[in-house]
Amino acid sequence: MSECTHDCSSCGENCSSRKDPQDLREKPHPLSKIKKIIAVVSGKGGVGKSMVTSMLAAQTNRNGKKTAILDADITGPSIPQVFGLSGQAYGDENGILPVKTGKGINVISLNLLIEHTTDPVIWRGPVIAGVVKQFWTDVIWGDVDYMFIDMPPGTGDVPLTVFQSIPVDGIIIVTSPQELVSMIVEKAVNMAKAMNIPILGIVENMSYFKCDQCGREHSIFGESHIEETAKRFGIDSVCRLPINPAIASMADRGQGDEMKEDAIVKFLEEVVGKL
Repeated sequence: MSECTHDCSSCGENCSSRKDPQDLREKPHPLSKIKKIIAVVSGKGGVGKSMVTSMLAAQTNRNGKKTAILDADITGPSIPQVFGLSGQAYGDENGILPVKTGKGINVISLNLLIEHTTDPVIWRGPVIAGVVKQFWTDVIWGDVDYMFIDMPPGTGDVPLTVFQSIPVDGIIIVTSPQELVSMIVEKAVNMAKAMNIPILGIVENMSYFKCDQCGREHSIFGESHIEETAKRFGIDSVCRLPINPAIASMADRGQGDEMKEDAIVKFLEEVVGKL
């Protein structure tokens, strides 16, 4: 029998050195009970991922579900601004307490823990990933029906940490109407498959602008390819979000609780039905 090289791809199932994959998932804070976890991801920045996360959470909360947002975009946290949250999160000997929006959504974000929200986060990847893990283990979330995790763009340290450490039930991919995006989406899809996490649906943000005068839909950022992209990757829940200045204005004014899009309402029903 040849000497074991510890490369399991080259040996048989009966090799004594073969080990089962290690489960790296962390338990949440003992005072937390979280039923379903949805990660909102994008292959690139600037596609409105945080806005989509906020609208999904606002609609879930509107549906009478206890809702939370874990802002994992450490270097670009925008969730507090969308919901008009200011000041700092507090804690006690038991852990950190999330900040509630006006309508009761629990939120934790780095911008709720630092003194000046405009201070840059100049940290290396492992440190950032460690903070995200602490948001899961050290925050007293309480009873939560649905938690949305606003992920940073790309497939780096933080997404890997989230997918390995937190029992995510599924992901929603956010994209925009450019040709390049199908390649970017494929990266997100392949990462989800590698981590064995179901893809619940795909949202094409800024898909079109509907003119108030003529009622026609105008493709400001190019023609939509969302249907063919979704079909290519076997994703059956698709949402096309229009460019809506009213929604953008609500986010700028910190009125995230009030944001509502009919397309999101229908999409959320489909997504929840898969969990």
